[in-house]
Amino acid sequence: MELGKKIRQLRFKAGLTQEQLADKLGIGAQAVSKWETAAAMPDISLLPMIAETFGVSIDELFDLTSDQRLNRIENSLDIQDDLPQDLFREYEDFLKGQLDDAGNKQRATSLIAYLYWHRMNFFAKKAGRYAKDAIRMAPGVKDCQWVLSRAEGHAVWDWNMANHTKAIEFWRGIVEDNPGVRLPYLYLLDNLIADHRADEAEKYLERLRGLKDANPIMDEVYRAHIALARFDEKTADAVMEELVRTHPEESACLFETAQYYAEKCDYQKAIALYEQSFEKTGRRPRFTDELMGIADIYEIMGEYRKAAETHGRIVDLLENEWGLTEDTMILHEREERKRLLEKVQ
Repeated sequence: MELGKKIRQLRFKAGLTQEQLADKLGIGAQAVSKWETAAAMPDISLLPMIAETFGVSIDELFDLTSDQRLNRIENSLDIQDDLPQDLFREYEDFLKGQLDDAGNKQRATSLIAYLYWHRMNFFAKKAGRYAKDAIRMAPGVKDCQWVLSRAEGHAVWDWNMANHTKAIEFWRGIVEDNPGVRLPYLYLLDNLIADHRADEAEKYLERLRGLKDANPIMDEVYRAHIALARFDEKTADAVMEELVRTHPEESACLFETAQYYAEKCDYQKAIALYEQSFEKTGRRPRFTDELMGIADIYEIMGEYRKAAETHGRIVDLLENEWGLTEDTMILHEREERKRLLEKVQ
């Protein structure tokens, strides 16, 4: 339905004349008449007030389909750091309403999780900032350290707090219920290896290898990390070196090997492999993962200028290959570059 016809329908439903609607919006009645006859369109700045007057969302003014509204929500969460409370509630109500639609239930459920994570992440950043301020003011007082740890994912010393048992049991259940689906195995392996539960990881890796869509490169990567979880560095190194020798042009192989050496703190080797992976990536636009790894390593090494330059490369990539300009990710990368350059001085 055209916007003008929608406004006319909503005006009738609300029992308003064109003059009464115009008064509420602070405009002339002739403007409303032009909207309804499609002779003109409302100024975009009036849309929130029109929606508020009729008690509907802006999306409803345009009669967007459910798929269009789901796309709009997802794009909004991707782009914006925070959502105004009224928009958050609008998204929440719409998504919950989609849970009764069999065709949209899975995507709506996923987006509700994303919506709550988005809000949680926004407040976690605030919590982390204030926790850091409190710690700086009283570094010898044990007070906000736990807030900072939860907000930013800092390491926790106590094993009973740091282990991944709950995650392992969740993913184990998903694997057992869906034994032919590859993706859950990867998350299960990640958590088992993180806890050095190598024997269990090896058992699930063997099951993973038997799937029809198994990835031979990633199977070997996991084999190396299982060896490392057993503190068998010699075997782990040999597996990764053989991978690079047999797949020297595979960007995915080079990337995973870079990850491996970064985790071992063999930083120069990791940087070289990240650069090779980035160079050999065939897809366009390229992702930023390799450059992010390089930037982090340079900062760890105290090479702040090189770290800043790498964040500059990320900005160039986002602008020239992704076509982004003032996206949240670009603003963050510029802030990181500025922060690191200040450390140089």
